[in-house]
Amino acid sequence: MGKGDKKSGKGKRTIGSYGNTRKRRRDITTELERKNITKKEAAAKKAKAAAKKAAENPVEVEAEVKKPVAKKAPAKKPAAKKAAAKKED
Repeated sequence: MGKGDKKSGKGKRTIGSYGNTRKRRRDITTELERKNITKKEAAAKKAKAAAKKAAENPVEVEAEVKKPVAKKAPAKKPAAKKAAAKKED
């Protein structure tokens, strides 16, 4: 598993290639980012459908399209502090 190994991360860095063991920056996303992207796409589809519907029926009253409120990620819990065990003499 050295510099010449095409399947290891070290080898891929040396050779300058990408793959499963060495992802590109743009391919690395968190689960939260993926959820936000799908929510944005769904909201865009709804807005597009509402605009299309309004264009087809201009006589009807246009309903306001509410933007989905992005929820913040829950705060990370602080690491538990380890109590120092004191020896009593």
